[in-house]
Amino acid sequence: MSRINKYLYKCLFLVIPALIILPSCDEEEVFERTRLFRPVLNEELTAELNTIIVNMGKIKEATSYTLEVSRDTFQTIDYVIETAESYVVINGELLGGEELLWNTLYQVRATAHADNAIFDSKPSELGNVRTERFPSILNIPTDADVIDRAARVTWQPIGAQVTAIKVFAISDARLTNPLKERAVSADEHAAGEAIVSGLDPLTSYQLAIYSDGTLRGWETYTTKEASIDLNDPNVIDLTESEDPDAVVNAVAAATEGQVIVVKKGVVYNLPRDPLDKSITIRGAQGFGAEKAVLFTTGNWNFAGGATVDHVRFIDLELRGADIGGDYVFNPNNSDPTFINELTFEDCIINNFRGIIRIRSKVFLGEYTINNSIVYRIGGYGIITTDSDGDGNAAVNNIYLTNSTFSKITSFMTSRQNAQSITIDACTMSELASPNGIVFRWRGTDGERSNVLNGISITNTVWGPAWDEAQS
Repeated sequence: MSRINKYLYKCLFLVIPALIILPSCDEEEVFERTRLFRPVLNEELTAELNTIIVNMGKIKEATSYTLEVSRDTFQTIDYVIETAESYVVINGELLGGEELLWNTLYQVRATAHADNAIFDSKPSELGNVRTERFPSILNIPTDADVIDRAARVTWQPIGAQVTAIKVFAISDARLTNPLKERAVSADEHAAGEAIVSGLDPLTSYQLAIYSDGTLRGWETYTTKEASIDLNDPNVIDLTESEDPDAVVNAVAAATEGQVIVVKKGVVYNLPRDPLDKSITIRGAQGFGAEKAVLFTTGNWNFAGGATVDHVRFIDLELRGADIGGDYVFNPNNSDPTFINELTFEDCIINNFRGIIRIRSKVFLGEYTINNSIVYRIGGYGIITTDSDGDGNAAVNNIYLTNSTFSKITSFMTSRQNAQSITIDACTMSELASPNGIVFRWRGTDGERSNVLNGISITNTVWGPAWDEAQS
């Protein structure tokens, strides 16, 4: 029995290895060839100056690569580059002399090629990269460097003198077709600042500076919305005039309801000839804090017997020469004269004996001062109606909003009834001299005028009286 077991054991020892060896005798398994994997980056896309560096992982089976470069996420293709390398520097030399644009966001994608095109990879989007800003002496513009029709260009006045500024459309990526050009003077170069005018509102431009034809830098400037259309036939454009009498002449020539637009920072004379028509005088947009100034050594008046719908001052400074004698308006008419609306909007009013003093048969409907600063006003205050007796000079409704009033000897005085006074969101500081007047409604002996519908004061801060001796 023992001999039989030994025999069986030997047989099993021989059979089992044979069973193990038999599968190794099958044919070698061959897998079907497939596409190459899509290219991937070893490092993120980077830019040096206006070149792009593409560092892809090398694919062993790839014979070459195609790189595509776009600026609009491949809706259009700017460049197609064929290369055998997985590390590529995209520059002017590679692109046949055409440089990439500066400060521009590009997208790059790559396709790996096999020895048979049917096995090429699918395109791989490698990402976005922005080229660097051109090494420029030009300062990056701020919101304060643009208005509706002009831009202020500033730079560091180093190296060669800046001699010209050119304006290009925003679509002119390579700055080839200037829309306009202006020379830069030696004084402007030394100051590092020049104004480019004649632009359109709400439009983006590229403004570039040059030194004798050599580009020194460029930036994008987007103009603001126009406060008024200077091409409107109802507008008289004085934005290029610095003639002190330009407003006087424009008012004389204006027709009913016209708007006169004046240049910021210029001092104009306030007219004196009596006004018999509606008019608006407003400042144009401009650079710096200084408003256009209407200056007087006397006052303006209204024509006797006239009916004027409105007089509006917008974004101006009105300035008198003498706090003891000058007014904006000081009419005294025996023929009934009606002004429906007198408005000061976004104005500075200073150094007057009074803003408006009306006498005899002069009647004012609505009087508004909004978003303004009023200071150094003498004894006739912001308004005085200065004739006793029924049927004489009066104001109906007074509106003071979002404004500051300071250093005013007598605030309001009237010898006639008014309908209402509304004061909201104002600051009253040093409003009246000691023993001065804030609201004085008076009348003939034995009578008293009043504000019939009351005085409303809301959201307003009041300070101390004005000590003129300390001013």
